[in-house]
Amino acid sequence: MINPVANLKKGMKGTAQIVVDKKHLATEFIQPTVESLGTPVLINLMNLAAFNAVKDFLPSGFTTVCTSVDVKHLAATPLGMSVTAEAVLEEIDGYRLVFKVSAYDELEKVGEGTIERWVVDHEKFIKKIHERKKRLSSG
Repeated sequence: MINPVANLKKGMKGTAQIVVDKKHLATEFIQPTVESLGTPVLINLMNLAAFNAVKDFLPSGFTTVCTSVDVKHLAATPLGMSVTAEAVLEEIDGYRLVFKVSAYDELEKVGEGTIERWVVDHEKFIKKIHERKKRLSSG
């Protein structure tokens, strides 16, 4: 049996970056609010950094899925600035992975926290999704 976490080590790092565009603004999610990077986008960027930290070290057919997010949005980033998220693998507990995440714009730290992702067999995970959908329709 394949051990999908065999190649993972604490300290592995991943990054993700965007330039804040109109579609990333908080005003795209909530009205009325301020025109700055939306918290859901910041969380997604940090989550992508965590995904990127390990994706190339998993065996074929395995991926990770996000199960928990604990993030603080520390500063507002305006339209046109770049934001870079960083994730560091802090804990490996079986198939459970915990990442310390942070994000910086061109001036300062704008976010920090932790993200938990689980290593899953992609095919089995999709099968479970389809089974749930069938349960709903037969319901």
